[in-house]
Amino acid sequence: MSLVKTLGRVAAGVVLAKGLGAAMQHRQQQTTRSGSGQPGDSGQSRQGGLLGELFGNNLGREGGGLGQILGGSRNSGGATSYGGPNSPGAQGGLGGMLDRLTQQTRGGSGSSGGFGDLLGGLLGGAAGGAAAGGLAQKGAQPSNDATFGELFNDAVSHDAEPEVAPTPEQNAVAGLMLKAMIQAAKSDGKIDDAEKQRLLGELGDLDEDERQFIREQMAAPVDAEALAREVPEGLEAQVYLMSLMAIDLDHEDEARYLDALARALKIDRAQANQIHDEAGAKRLYNS
Repeated sequence: MSLVKTLGRVAAGVVLAKGLGAAMQHRQQQTTRSGSGQPGDSGQSRQGGLLGELFGNNLGREGGGLGQILGGSRNSGGATSYGGPNSPGAQGGLGGMLDRLTQQTRGGSGSSGGFGDLLGGLLGGAAGGAAAGGLAQKGAQPSNDATFGELFNDAVSHDAEPEVAPTPEQNAVAGLMLKAMIQAAKSDGKIDDAEKQRLLGELGDLDEDERQFIREQMAAPVDAEALAREVPEGLEAQVYLMSLMAIDLDHEDEARYLDALARALKIDRAQANQIHDEAGAKRLYNS
């Protein structure tokens, strides 16, 4: 199993266990807090964005539910069902948001393989971690012209390997995103037994190396600054987005974690709030 498929499964499990449950509470409560500009002070609840779409489908997993909406459309325009030199990238879903952030980082240039030159030495650096070894090679091919968002959307919406095999670099990015999601899910001080079982229940037919990688991330200490040091330049906003999708922002520790991560990634308040708005999540900052 490639790490892209693993990320798709973990993302579905974490979002279902963490992000959606409390985000729905935020929607119901419509809490408004007067602000001092500190993290977590903004009580604005967002009903649009990706989370809003998920609410509208009653958080289901089948027939257009969580998998289909989180995975959006993998449409493309290439020789295959997605990818190709003229691909606009993933359309909709979390993969679409990832690709838009990548295009913004690249100054709006074409997607052409997704993260492309942003990856730098990811495989050889700390960001790869376990993924920099054999896991990054599993289910991989030397090159492709698909974006990371297209691969992710395909994997999560069909609960299967993406039709276009990822590159080792794309698998290494998936490993980094896995770390980011699990770190964020633990930022309230714990992943309780119910959340852990729900997450592990999403993993399915992972082999022992992959399960060990997940177990190691779940056991690792929460450290936003350490995670940020692993993020190659150009992937900061994407890592922040994946972290956001893994939490519910109903706990002060979660808001403080996101604030620490944003600072470590050099994401300013306006950019952080924009990411929250696009995801349909409560803003972290008042201004």
